[in-house]
Amino acid sequence: MSKNKTSKAKRKQEKSKIIAQGAEAILIKRSNKLIKKRIKKQYRHPELDYMLRFYRTRREAKILQRAIKHIAVPKVLKVNEDNGIIEMKYITGKKLSEWLDKLDAKTQQDCCKQIGKNIAMLHKVGIIHNDLTTSNMILSKGKVYFIDFGLAFHSDRVEDKAVDLHLLWQALNSKHFSNANKFFSTILQAYKQHYDKANAVLKQLEKVEARGRYKKKQKKQKD
Repeated sequence: MSKNKTSKAKRKQEKSKIIAQGAEAILIKRSNKLIKKRIKKQYRHPELDYMLRFYRTRREAKILQRAIKHIAVPKVLKVNEDNGIIEMKYITGKKLSEWLDKLDAKTQQDCCKQIGKNIAMLHKVGIIHNDLTTSNMILSKGKVYFIDFGLAFHSDRVEDKAVDLHLLWQALNSKHFSNANKFFSTILQAYKQHYDKANAVLKQLEKVEARGRYKKKQKKQKD
């Protein structure tokens, strides 16, 4: 290999950096782009593995392309369904899982209002994020971006929307325990303000939470 080709390959390698690797996908930062590549599973039949990665990639890309019309999410730049790859714009900012508790009270409140509004706008058009945690939210230039729609799906069911909110409450209670009640209250106020069917969802949320408490009680009794 010539020196020019070697240096070019080296520069390309230096620009690409794995920033996260989970069970389902690898996230690679390349310049101002984020490449999400779904991992092949050796334990699955090759055809089944291909179909799962193909359709999950397609679904996530389509949901992102729809969501961006309503809230702040990464812009999809390129999709390679055959290889399970989505290339999108990299969002530079503060991950709320690490920063929300450290922000001043006014910024905290503004972030929570944006989170509530974002969820409302998604639910309005039948998008369930299904992994609402502050790890999947980035504060960039005063705007809260939702990321990682890998588990997202379409649904107009009140139950699914209530569970979406319940998952967020659990995440807040786990990661931001001392502020969880305050944060969630502000989020729900914004949710109600921006979603005309919010009351039905919140009523169902009470039932979802009651089921959760009942299961915990049953588990304690068994233990």
